[in-house]
Amino acid sequence: MNIRKLSSRSDSFSTDLDKLLAFEETADDKLEATVAGILADVRKRGDAAVLEYTRKFDRLPLAGAAAMELSRDELLVAFEGLPAAQRSALEQAAQRVTDYHKKQVQTSWSYTDADGTLLGQQVTPLDRVGLYVPGGKAAYPSSVLMNALPAKVAGVGELIMVVPTPDGVKNQLVLAAAFLAGVDRVFSIGGAQAVAALAYGTATIPRVDKIVGPGNAYVAAAKRRVFGVCGIDMIAGPSEILVICDGQTDPDWIAMDLFSQAEHDELAQAILLSPDAKFIEAVAQSADRLLEQMPRRVIIRTALENRGALIHVADLEEACAISNRIAPEHLELSVADPQVWLGKLKHAGAIFMGRYTSEALGDYCAGPNHVLPTSGTARFSSPLGVYDFQKRTSLIQVSAQGARKLGDIASVLALGEGLQAHAQSALFRKGQGNAD
Repeated sequence: MNIRKLSSRSDSFSTDLDKLLAFEETADDKLEATVAGILADVRKRGDAAVLEYTRKFDRLPLAGAAAMELSRDELLVAFEGLPAAQRSALEQAAQRVTDYHKKQVQTSWSYTDADGTLLGQQVTPLDRVGLYVPGGKAAYPSSVLMNALPAKVAGVGELIMVVPTPDGVKNQLVLAAAFLAGVDRVFSIGGAQAVAALAYGTATIPRVDKIVGPGNAYVAAAKRRVFGVCGIDMIAGPSEILVICDGQTDPDWIAMDLFSQAEHDELAQAILLSPDAKFIEAVAQSADRLLEQMPRRVIIRTALENRGALIHVADLEEACAISNRIAPEHLELSVADPQVWLGKLKHAGAIFMGRYTSEALGDYCAGPNHVLPTSGTARFSSPLGVYDFQKRTSLIQVSAQGARKLGDIASVLALGEGLQAHAQSALFRKGQGNAD
């Protein structure tokens, strides 16, 4: 396998790194036009349009709008029908994810100034959230847990899930996860039409305040277009992993960690930073040997050869600096004492510390959310969490004494902006307004 090898000592390293990281999703005018048309059609014709697109794209001729919804009993049957090992794993993962996200709950607060003015913040959950879950051959029960459980912990009033079922195929593990996570309603629809139904509402599918969850290019384009009508979580790019290793971890472990993200798709990115040149070569040899064991080896090979790299750095200090420049989705800090280096790492979706902390554990059951910022957006974005399902409202209750003091300040600033009514509104309450 021909994985590129770079050195930070090279004169061209900065340019080479920029080329490696460069990813700009090419605009597909035909796709965008198709999505725009679907959104407009669903907004105009509602259920009829959703049923038509479901029949066309998922080859699923539903009898009517009511047939789009799966019953709670069907979710229960899926849950109870799981093999014992799957059911236990799902329950344990759900509990860990719930326990972690309970720590994120924000509470309302306030304080009172010396003049009796109360200032504060009221935290309230969203009323209704839509969860998009891929269906058919791509089935991700872990995504159900990671998106639904924080919303439930936040106190969201109603959670509506949409999941495509091409040819009528329903993934029982996904339905079981929806039951376990407390999803309120589930509809067997997908694609841009499902996003439109959630954003605009139909006679059958309620309008939501926010849409979360992964999907294909059509789903991503639809989410981008409905933002503003409702909220969205993020527009995610290809999966990424960056490993910083001191050279003392088993090279097979590191090679497999790189594979774990490369197997997602051909555009995924996997990078190793290490100050040990011999270790880098050992990882390359491990990757060559282990690749043939991988069912998704063609995808892994393509991703690693096109967007992967093994980078020799001067030391761990430099590795941290390069990592901050990359701002990866997943960062493994596979070193003897990760706590020593943690303070030097500013930008990452999630940091997996120590030799035994594989990124895969975070995908399923460690506890923190696996919905993470990609494509360098970890510089300004955060993992999905309870805070994404809560909103904050400012509280202001001004006393009579406070109105006199604040009225003077506000009126001066308002007049400076040429806003006479603002100034008068502030002065009226201290008895100096001009009522003529």
